[in-house]
Amino acid sequence: MDSDVAMVPAGDSSSLPGPSSSSKKPKRFEIKKWSAVALWAWGRGSTREKALVAIIEGFSSNLPHEFVEKKFATMLHQCLNSIKKGSAKEIALASNSLGLLALTVGPGKKSQKILEEAITPISEALKSRSDSSKIASLLDCLAVITFVGGNEAEETDKCMQIMWQVVHPKLGPNVIAAKPSPPVIAAMVSAWSLLLTTMDGSTLDPKSWQGSISYLSTLLEKDDRSVRIVAGEALTLIFEIGNLEKNSVQDVMHIQGLKAKILNQVRNLSVEAGGKGSAKKDLNNQRNTFRDILEFLEVFCSYNILKTLCLCRMVLLTVFIFLFYNK
Repeated sequence: MDSDVAMVPAGDSSSLPGPSSSSKKPKRFEIKKWSAVALWAWGRGSTREKALVAIIEGFSSNLPHEFVEKKFATMLHQCLNSIKKGSAKEIALASNSLGLLALTVGPGKKSQKILEEAITPISEALKSRSDSSKIASLLDCLAVITFVGGNEAEETDKCMQIMWQVVHPKLGPNVIAAKPSPPVIAAMVSAWSLLLTTMDGSTLDPKSWQGSISYLSTLLEKDDRSVRIVAGEALTLIFEIGNLEKNSVQDVMHIQGLKAKILNQVRNLSVEAGGKGSAKKDLNNQRNTFRDILEFLEVFCSYNILKTLCLCRMVLLTVFIFLFYNK
């Protein structure tokens, strides 16, 4: 495929490549390798969708880096315009293109610019939950552009909060939110977990973990297997990097109680019997995943329970000494 722009007016068969045929209607345009960028801003929504598909295919193959450098500003703003004004399909395609653009330019000023300019349009688009595939693509896009372009912990935390609000929206009084679909929940937890890997657990507020752990624990009981798996992986990540012992003794004991509950849930999922209509491959994938999670949590929880007991004993000893010397 060549890289020339090829927009052929309707009825101009002389401009079309190959032999002409009166039995075939001439195409209005042809999308060649990078003519898609020109077509993106031209024509109807279906035209933009075709152009986006061509761009994604180019990103996924042998996209010249020089082309991205030259067309960076155009591609960024066209992606943002599609996210703001496009159909659900166009938004999903533009989100994929924007994420691939960030991965292609890599860490640096360009990826930072993508993140700065895309946060608000993506956040607004996420408020409309009419299409699961659109929301999932927006969440994936936000995760990727933050992972590549985010330099500050505050930026990453802001994007993680935006993701969390997809399943826990801030609502006014007497407003009932629609329940998110399993694909949206799975996409949110997966995207949120990716950004969590970039965070320093010692800098995060320990109290914020309790709500996250409680919610993810409820997801382990959902019917959808993909939701259970991503929830289990997210919980493992929290226990691995979260500085949970910075809480008060009471909060630490509460978290230890949640850990014990989660350990039982994981143990059950690692040996779950196949139910009606469940695919054997999916069931084996769940069992294998939760066996690995169980192995980690059993060692981790045993170690942390010992630490908690030692902490409690130190507190009781301190109280006893204080009372003894202040009789």
